Amino acid sequence: MRLTRRETLAAAPAEVYATLTDPQFQKAKCAATHATSHEVDVVETGVGHRVRATRVLPSDDLPDVARSFVGDSLTVVETYDWGAAAADGSREAVVDLHVKGAPLTLKGTLRLTAEGGGTTETLDAELKANVPFVGGKIEQAASGPIGEAVDVELRMLRERLG
Repeated sequence: MRLTRRETLAAAPAEVYATLTDPQFQKAKCAATHATSHEVDVVETGVGHRVRATRVLPSDDLPDVARSFVGDSLTVVETYDWGAAAADGSREAVVDLHVKGAPLTLKGTLRLTAEGGGTTETLDAELKANVPFVGGKIEQAASGPIGEAVDVELRMLRERLG
């Protein structure tokens, strides 16, 4: 299942990038998504940063077929490998999200593109549940919470960037 989001932020790409790679922002994002526990690791890579967040979330709202894989909680591991900045500050990250113990992944890119004094943030990713017969149902069930998590992050970005 293809997931694509395009949003406009009223800050330059360098400011958006600095916020997205701030460990305190990432910790606040994890807490805001109702994680019962979380770990955040931000490491400079020479050309950019690797941002890795691990969250434990309750599985109460998942359909039974999805809960059968994860139990009472699910551990989501989200990694962004950011590349070098372009001359205008634009950047791209390789996105890799997976749920431990479940055959669900989200792989794609997150782009920060300079546009008119602000930034266009574009997520383009493929959500895949490798489960015969019910994979589509699991993907559909997962797309809602993923969209909600993106909404939380965007709201927090907008608040932080003013």
